[in-house]
Amino acid sequence: MFDHAYGSYMKYAYPADELMPLSCRGRVRGQEPNRGDIDDSLGKFSLTLIDTLDTLVVLNKLDEFEDAVRKAVKDVRLDNDVVVSVFETNIRVLGGLLGGHVMADLLRQRGDRMQWYQDELLHMAKELGHRLLPAFNTTSGLPYPKVNLRYGVLNPLSRTGTESDTCTACAGTMILEFAALSRLSGESVFEEHARKALDVLWERRQRGSDLVGTVINIHNGEWVRRDSGVGAGIDSYYEYLMKAYILLGDNVFLERFNVHYSAIMKYISQPPLLLNVHMHNPTVSVRSWMDSLLAFFPGLQVLRGDLKPAIETHEMLYQVTKQHKFLPEAFTTEFRVHWGQHLLRPEFAESTYYLYKATGDPYYLRVGQSIVEKLNAYARVPCGFAAVQDVRTGTHEDRMDSFFLAEMFKYLYLLFSEKNELPIDIDDYIFTTEAHLLPVSLSTTQPPCQGNNTTVPVSHEEDLFTHSCPSTETLFPNNPSFAKTIRDSYKYLTGVGRAFHPLPIREIELPLHDNGMEPVEFLKSMGISLTPLNEVTAGDTGSLKEHKGVYRVKLVAEVSQTPEEEVVVPHVVQLISPPFLGRTVLTAGPAKFGMDLMKQEHGVKGSIVKASPYTACGPIDNAVELKSHIALALRGDCMFAAKARWLQEAGAIGVIFIDHHEGSNSEETPLFQMVGDGDSTEDITLPMVFLFSREGAVLTAALEKHHNVDVLLLPKERQLGHEKPVSMNIKLRLAEEGELEEGAASGPTLELVLENDELLLKEEVEEDLRGEQQSQQQQHFCSKATEDDRTEPCLADSSATPNSNSGPDTNP
Repeated sequence: MFDHAYGSYMKYAYPADELMPLSCRGRVRGQEPNRGDIDDSLGKFSLTLIDTLDTLVVLNKLDEFEDAVRKAVKDVRLDNDVVVSVFETNIRVLGGLLGGHVMADLLRQRGDRMQWYQDELLHMAKELGHRLLPAFNTTSGLPYPKVNLRYGVLNPLSRTGTESDTCTACAGTMILEFAALSRLSGESVFEEHARKALDVLWERRQRGSDLVGTVINIHNGEWVRRDSGVGAGIDSYYEYLMKAYILLGDNVFLERFNVHYSAIMKYISQPPLLLNVHMHNPTVSVRSWMDSLLAFFPGLQVLRGDLKPAIETHEMLYQVTKQHKFLPEAFTTEFRVHWGQHLLRPEFAESTYYLYKATGDPYYLRVGQSIVEKLNAYARVPCGFAAVQDVRTGTHEDRMDSFFLAEMFKYLYLLFSEKNELPIDIDDYIFTTEAHLLPVSLSTTQPPCQGNNTTVPVSHEEDLFTHSCPSTETLFPNNPSFAKTIRDSYKYLTGVGRAFHPLPIREIELPLHDNGMEPVEFLKSMGISLTPLNEVTAGDTGSLKEHKGVYRVKLVAEVSQTPEEEVVVPHVVQLISPPFLGRTVLTAGPAKFGMDLMKQEHGVKGSIVKASPYTACGPIDNAVELKSHIALALRGDCMFAAKARWLQEAGAIGVIFIDHHEGSNSEETPLFQMVGDGDSTEDITLPMVFLFSREGAVLTAALEKHHNVDVLLLPKERQLGHEKPVSMNIKLRLAEEGELEEGAASGPTLELVLENDELLLKEEVEEDLRGEQQSQQQQHFCSKATEDDRTEPCLADSSATPNSNSGPDTNP
C-alpha cells in the first residue's frame, strides 16, 4: 500500500507538494483552483517528499530513503514567495527535515550507508526555522498563524500579518520541533520562542476550570472562541505538553499537562464520549457532535497511563467506523454523520497502535486489519489513495494529504511488525503530532534552554501516574482480559452488529397508571417507547411464565434506536436578472440560525457581491460595495456564525456560502443545515444559504461574466415558475374495438383511439407528416407533471410533446 501511494507521488507529482490521485498529477499552488486555508500547507517545497522521509526508514526502505534525501537536498527551496501556515509548516516540513536528519545521522554513524551526508537536512531545518521566527514578532509572544517564507510578516510584500487570531493548537504545537532544532543546532532562540507561546496559553487558561479555548487573539491574549474540547483547534496543545516533558525532561510541562488533564477528565470526558464545553462554564456542552481529530486522545491517555477511558473512547470510535466505513470528519453524539468528509486521517490508527502496545491484546490487530481493508476497498485508486468526500456516498476527492504517508503507514506498519524487524529501536524516539521521530536522548545529551520556571499550583488530585510512566504490570497484572472487560459494555453502542432477538422480552416494572399519558409522553421525549405488554406478547401467553420472579408487568420499555434523520428542507439560489430570468436555479442548503426563509413568503432578493476577504473571517474590506447586497463568502478558516456577523456588520442583506471542497455538488453530497458556533446566534438576522462547490462555480462564473447579477433566496418549493402540478392517474388498456373491461362503463371513461395501421410511440417522424397527422386527428390532452412541473399537452398519436427536444432548463 505504501509503495502504491509513495510510488504514485514520485511518478506523477514530484516535485509538487501533493499528489492529486484522481487527476494523476501534482498539486502546485496557484495552478489549481484555490481551496482557501487548506492550501496554506503548500509552500512549493515538495511537502509530501519531506513529510515521508523518516517513514521510509521505519519501513526499512533505506535505498529509497537515501535517494529521497539526495532529492530534498538538491531540489527543495525554502525561500519561495508564498504564504504558508506556521503550524502546518512546522509539524510537516520542519518536523520532516528533523526526523529525516535524525535517521540519516543514525545510518551514517552505523557506517554502512549515508557516508556522504553532511547534516544538509539539519541546515535546511535551521533555515526554515529562521523563516518561521518572524511569525513570533507579536506583543504577546503568540505566533501569527501565517508567514511568507521569503518576506516574513508585516513586510509590504508579505501579503500577511493582518491576522489577529490563531488557534490554541496552532500556537501550542511548536515546542517539540523548535526545541529539537535548538538542541541539535545550538541556537536557543527557537526553543525560547516556543516556550514563551506555551507560557501565554498557560497564563490565559480559565482559572476556574483549568481549560483553554479554541481561538485566541495573538496581540492581547483574549479568547475569541471559548469552547473547549480535545479535538480540532486544541488537540495537539495537550499532546505537546505531555510529549515536551518526555522529550525535554522539564517538569513544568508535566505539571501543566496534569492540571489540564484533570480538568479534561472532570468536564470533557463523558466515557465513551469527549464533548466540547464552555471553558468558563464547563458543565454546559456547546455542541452535539464530535470531530474526528479527537481520535488521537486515547493514544495520549495511554501515554498518561489512563487505560480505561482510552479503551472506552477507542471502542466508540471503532463502532463508528464499522457503521460508516471511516470516521466522518464530524459525527453526532448519536453516531450519525454530521460532516461526511474523510481525509484519510491517521489519528484512529495512531490510538490503535498505542493501545496494542500497551495491552498486547490481539483485538487491536483486528482493528488495524479493518483499517487496512477499508482503505484498500474504498480509498485506493489507480494513482494512489483518494480522500472520501462523503462517507455516505463513497464519492472521492482529488486529494491525498502528506500526513497519509507520514503517519498512517508508519502507525499501521509499526502495529503489525515485531520490534526486531525494525531498523531502529522505536522506544528511543518520541512521535511528534505528525509522527516524526525525535530522539528522547535530547533531554540529556544537549543543554536545555534556560526558560520557564513557572510555578504550578498543584490543586488537582494526584494518582499513580502523575509523575511516572505507565507500567503494564501495574495497570493489569495477570489479567489478559482487562481490555475486553471494558470494551464489552460498548460493543453494540451504535447498533451495528447486534443480532435481532424479539423474544424473550426483558420486562421492567414502571410506576405508571394505565392511562397516565403525561409520564408516557415525557418518557417518549427521552427516546423511550412504551408498549402495553398484552400487545407485545399477543399469541405467546406462555412467555411470562418462563421468567421467574416477574410479577404482573403493565408496560415494557425499550430504548429506541438512533432518532430519525433530520429533515433538511432544500433551498435555492435563483438567478432572476437578464439573461437568466429565473431559468438558472441552484440547489442550496439552509441554516439553523439567522432569518428563517421558510417564513418569508417571497424569499429575499438582491444583487450579489463577493466579500473581501473571501472567507469573511475578519473585518470586511469592501463593506461600502457590499452594503444592501447579498454577499458571496467561501467556507473555511472560521465558523459560519463568525462570517455571518462580519458580513452583517458590513451591511449585507443576505449571505451565500460556497463550499471550498473542490468538486462537491448537491447531486452526490447530501444537503445539510449550517449550524452556529455554540454561542447564542440570536444577534444574527441575515438569511443564509449554502452552495456546494459546483453550484457555487456557476454563480461566480455568472458574476464574472455579467457583473450585475440579481438572485432570489428562498425554499425550493417556492421558486419562481414552480407551480404545483395538477395530476391524475390514468390507467391505459389496449383492447379490441368494442371490447370493454368488465365494469369499465360504470364511471367516466377517457378513451384513446388508435387506428390499427398507426405506429405507437414512434420517435422519429417526418415533421410534415406529423403536422398532417395532427391536423387530421382529434387531439386529446392530459395533464402531465414534467421535470420542471409545467402542465403540457400529451398528443394522442405520439409520446412526443411539441418541445420534446428542449431540456428541462429551457422553460421561458
